[in-house]
Parts: sequence; structure tokens; C-alpha cells
Amino acid sequence: MTVTVNELTREIFPSRVRRLAGIKVGTRLEVKVSKGIVTMFPLPATDDEYTPGERKLIDAQLAASFEDVKRGRVHSFDTPAEMVAFLRGGAKKPRSRTTKAR
Repeated sequence: MTVTVNELTREIFPSRVRRLAGIKVGTRLEVKVSKGIVTMFPLPATDDEYTPGERKLIDAQLAASFEDVKRGRVHSFDTPAEMVAFLRGGAKKPRSRTTKAR
């Protein structure tokens, strides 16, 4: 069963327990009962469904993607056939943007 801590349900826990467990109003808890023992696990907040490690990896990948776009390392296609030809290696390679030294 899932419960969300509100002003009334937070009073079930002593303030020290709430503080140590990070339980605040709005915290979602998964509650399990087995053989008379109640166990509660905090559920991840819905506004951030990734762990800090996952978020760091995603942010790094997005930054690399944005850098590719800034540097023009992207391809666009007018038709699906052009995309397939590119993926199969039959499309022309993009022109180099470097200038020749004089």
C-alpha cells in the first residue's frame, strides 16, 4: 500500500525519526505488513525519477549532444529513403568546414 504523509499522518512518527528518515509532508511511503511487523520505504519523488548518478550521466550526454548541434555535426533528411541510404553508408559525406591555408 502507498501512503502520502500529510499534516495529520506525520504526527505518527516522532520528530527525531522524521528528521533522520527525511520524512516530510508530501513524502510518499510504501507500507508493507507481514506477521504483525509494519515496514515503510520512502518512494522516489515523482519530480525526479532518476538517481543522482543517472541524472549526471543524462546531463553529460545532453551536453555532448548540444555540442554536436553547435558544431554542425548533425544530419537532416528530406525522406525516409535518404535516411536509410545514409545509415547504409550510401549517402554523400558532409563537406568539411575547414578552410585551406594560403
